[in-house]
Amino acid sequence: MATREPVESEGGLRASISLLRGNRDFRRLYLASMISLGGDWFLIVALFGLVLQLTGQAVAVAFTLAAQDLTYFLASPFAGVLADRLDRRRLMIAADLARAVLVLGFLLVTTEVTVWLVYVLLAAVALFSAVFEPASVSAMPNLVADRDLSTANALSGSLWGTMLVVGAGLGGIVAAALGREAAIAIDSASFVISALLILRIHVSFSEARAAREHASIRQDSVETVRYARKDHRVLALLGVKFGWGMAGGVLVVIPLLAYETFDAGDVGLGLLMAARGIGALVGPFAGRRMLGSQDRRMFLAISVSLATFGVGYLLVGLAPTLLIVMPIVTFAHLGGGATWTLSGYGLQRIVPDRIRGRIFAFDGMLVTLTFGISSILTGVLADAYGARTTAVVMGGVALVWALAWSWLTSDVRRATMLEGCGPAPELELISPEPTTA
Repeated sequence: MATREPVESEGGLRASISLLRGNRDFRRLYLASMISLGGDWFLIVALFGLVLQLTGQAVAVAFTLAAQDLTYFLASPFAGVLADRLDRRRLMIAADLARAVLVLGFLLVTTEVTVWLVYVLLAAVALFSAVFEPASVSAMPNLVADRDLSTANALSGSLWGTMLVVGAGLGGIVAAALGREAAIAIDSASFVISALLILRIHVSFSEARAAREHASIRQDSVETVRYARKDHRVLALLGVKFGWGMAGGVLVVIPLLAYETFDAGDVGLGLLMAARGIGALVGPFAGRRMLGSQDRRMFLAISVSLATFGVGYLLVGLAPTLLIVMPIVTFAHLGGGATWTLSGYGLQRIVPDRIRGRIFAFDGMLVTLTFGISSILTGVLADAYGARTTAVVMGGVALVWALAWSWLTSDVRRATMLEGCGPAPELELISPEPTTA
């Protein structure tokens, strides 16, 4: 495996401020993400409360997650190809504007009879999110210098948590004080502002692409799998979120704890989501600290992060009060935030630009499949056995996966400890051979 020079090693805060001040294009992308993510959390808090109010069923909340994730799964193969073939910047702007219009449709959901519209609209929004996300994450290495990529990933990963703290906390207050319609309108506006900021970025979102005849979607997908198999580090990193998703449906218990177990309403949900956000905010920086010289401890850090998430939710199921649950949720998502950021950063380092969009789309496809299925199963378990028992069970699933992934990737971890985690050698992408009748 190739090695690289150590990435910039200044303190996290100093390096982050320096990057945001010195790189205008990254700053605009960062602000666009910050605004749209904040709006998203306003919407999620509003929809969780609305669906529970209209149906009274935990599985209905689970379907709000599953509708997004299973749609994302189905759309990802096409979205990854688009991110590698078309202008990523234009794709992201178009996706933002489409989502701005679709989100307003949630204003039509006012009775139990119209709840079905929530799932249809969430699926439509997820379709455009599936286009936006791989284009955005694939573009990042082209917007920042190589030495700044780990800092950019820590910033972007922590941004998700930052806006979860702010967006979920304020979203609960806004939904309670001004009504859920206000939260929905804010989310729609956030997509418009995001599109305007991305419009002002003029640097190329991808490297120059060699002219070649476009393969079919199926051929591109096969080509992506073949590439991943050439480097076992890529396979290992693709397995991180895939396995996390098997237990990720445990997030369904958060609104159940707020509304039913602790009877704390929209404000309680906002507080628990904010606690989750604090962990997701700090986790990426903690994960970055664990990387070591030449990212030698990359796979060890991911193992620890996966285990932290599992242990955290085991403890959530045993905690007796909301005030005790909140710091435990934060602890769990220290691991969750580090897991997501480290696995994405590893893929950005290893995978070349020309196939990066497809690899990230494949990564998203795997996690949304397992997460969507896990969400439905979690909802069924919670309706049958309660939120606390379900949290313990799913936390145990997460911990088992952490141990299994660590064992399965032991050879990659040892090699990376010795050689570092650098870019893969340039490998020719071989199109599938034509079949004969």
